[in-house]
Order: sequence, then structure tokens, then C-alpha cells
Amino acid sequence: MTGTDLTPATAPVANPQTTITELVSGIIDDAQKLARQQIDMLKAEFKEDLDRTKRATEYGGIGIVLLTVGGLTLVAFLVELLHEQFGFKMWSSCLIIGGLLLAGGVALAVAARNLFQSFNPLPDKTFNALQENLTWKTQPQA
Repeated sequence: MTGTDLTPATAPVANPQTTITELVSGIIDDAQKLARQQIDMLKAEFKEDLDRTKRATEYGGIGIVLLTVGGLTLVAFLVELLHEQFGFKMWSSCLIIGGLLLAGGVALAVAARNLFQSFNPLPDKTFNALQENLTWKTQPQA
């Protein structure tokens, strides 16, 4: 072999101090990149869950508004209608109309509760990944 022909066997050995520094620097860069990716994932998951929460809240709010407006508008009319047209006593007319409105309100409240229970507003996937990474970093490696 000539002095200009460098093969892996004859290549100069890198300084071990430089190699360790580069290795540590690479590990730090990778850790920072992973942290940024997990923060981005946390933001995306939070936004998705916030949109679902907003939709469920809108349905619940609309249900409450409809229940209130419908109840206030029709209660007096329907109670009077049952009393005058069908001969019910006033208290029984109020009971019938109140029960119907209550049933409608309960149905909408159950629908809103089911929407809220169909998802968790906290970003579980990202928290689990972060916890796994922290556990891995804090446990001694064999």
C-alpha cells in the first residue's frame, strides 16, 4: 500500500474525545427533536379534542336553549288548551305539559352526556408517549 491509499484499516483513528462529544451532541439533538415532535403531537391532539368538546357543548347548549324557549312559549298555551278543550283540571294540565318538556330535556341532556363520554378531552396518546420516554431516560440502561 502507498501512503496516499487510505482504506478503512489504514484510516486514521478519530480522537475518542471528539467522538464522545459528537455522540452526546447527537443524543441531545435527537432528544430535542423528539420533544418538539411530542409537543406538536400534543398540540394537534389537544386541538382535535377541543373541537369535539366544542361540538358537544354546542349540542348541549342548543338543547338547553330549545328546551327553555319551547317550554316558556308552549307551557302556558298547552296548559290552557288541556284545561279548556279537554276538561282537565289546571294542575293535571301543568303536570302533563311539564312531564313532556322534562322528557325532551332529559333526552337532549343524555345525548350531550354521551357525546362527552365518547372521548377524553385530555391528549392521552401524547401523555403516554411522553411518560414512556421519561421512564426510558430515567431508568439505568443495562
